[in-house]
Amino acid sequence: MIVTRFAPSPTGYLHIGGLRTALFSWLWARKNGGKFLLRIEDTDMARNSEEALKAIIEAFSWVGMNYDGEVYYQSRRFDIYKKYVEQLLLEGKAYKCYMSKEELDALREEQMAKKERPRYDGRYRDFAGASPQGVEPVVRIKAPLEGMISFIDGVKGDINIATSEVDDFIIARSDGTPTYNFVVAIDDALMGVTDVIRGDDHLYNTPKQIVVYNALGFELPRFAHVAMINNEQGKKLSKRDGATDVMEYKQNGFLPEALLNFLIRFGWSHGDQEIFSIEEMIELFDPKDINKSSSSYNLDKLLWLNSHYIKNTPNQILASMLKDFDVNIDGHDKLEFLLDATKERGKTLIEVAGQIKMILNAPQSYNEKDFKKAFKDDTADILNDFIELLANSKDSLHLPCDYHAVLEKLVATREIGFGKIGQPLRVALLGSMSGAGLDEIMAIVGVDESIKRIENILKA
Repeated sequence: MIVTRFAPSPTGYLHIGGLRTALFSWLWARKNGGKFLLRIEDTDMARNSEEALKAIIEAFSWVGMNYDGEVYYQSRRFDIYKKYVEQLLLEGKAYKCYMSKEELDALREEQMAKKERPRYDGRYRDFAGASPQGVEPVVRIKAPLEGMISFIDGVKGDINIATSEVDDFIIARSDGTPTYNFVVAIDDALMGVTDVIRGDDHLYNTPKQIVVYNALGFELPRFAHVAMINNEQGKKLSKRDGATDVMEYKQNGFLPEALLNFLIRFGWSHGDQEIFSIEEMIELFDPKDINKSSSSYNLDKLLWLNSHYIKNTPNQILASMLKDFDVNIDGHDKLEFLLDATKERGKTLIEVAGQIKMILNAPQSYNEKDFKKAFKDDTADILNDFIELLANSKDSLHLPCDYHAVLEKLVATREIGFGKIGQPLRVALLGSMSGAGLDEIMAIVGVDESIKRIENILKA
């Protein structure tokens, strides 16, 4: 059975790079009828944030990526890690190191002066003397001294790391708390993880974890290290570029389907296809198709995708989503008209909500530039004629096409271009030149409200 996992640390928000990694892992498990596990790596007690942990769980719920079983917390598994530290000490595969911080600093300075890569020199590896007084030892694992540490990476191919690059690293600190690479290897092994898909910033953690796997006799999983997401200039993605809390995308009016569709195209493709349903992602995804090179963040692509998903969301569901943006149109008799008129023009739910508010609420002021552009010497007469036509046709005005017929009648009767009525009428109805179609707006607000808004601007 395929078992994958996502293992964030609750020391900060879940950003989209992390969500992309989780998505790849989730898709691979779901495609194979396997399991997808969520493990919180919260061993850094000083830096853990309850708020960050809550945001991670919320993000998974929002995007609809369900995990199997309960959430695992490393902070609740210290007894397990301690048992394996003791096992390695007993088997002679790990040892206590009494090197003080001062000694370690001096060693590093000496190595750097010789232009050597700073690394622990193994001085306590075979130490058999009396324990130095006043020093709480750390526990180091015995890394191999010769040869290569090799594995096949699902994205990058054959990886070979010289053992000289991996020193006897610490697996338990002087206070007994275990270290990252030690607990990750143990957890993945005990949880039956078969495929580790993660960012390539973890690539050089893998040899250390392989050392742990081998020392404990665990079977190695398959590894796939995914290239990072860069900004549009090809540099590391920053918060300003979009590497922000996943839940901020929700607050900014993005749909989860759009965000997941956006993320899967970072480093993975299926021909020229751009739009994927969740079902298609599960059917088509395979880690072997992940690109080796980095991808660039593109906000315009995300907005395009979000616009697509907004347009294709059923109106009742869209109405429910808009409640988060201070728009409640449940029970509105023109709900369908209202959403059809606005969702075609909104790239985010914030934009759709803004257009709805603009339609439903009479303008309290008018865009000065638009007002000057739209209102000419004969504009008041044209608008008054339009008011009269609306009033006389009141009983037959229900659909946008009915209002459009009145507009056409005015244009024909007065022998004017459509802009002569269209521009001032738009400013009267909405306060500016932008927005939905005039016939749609009037069908939504009704005859009386349309007339009232025109009369208000004529008094301005």
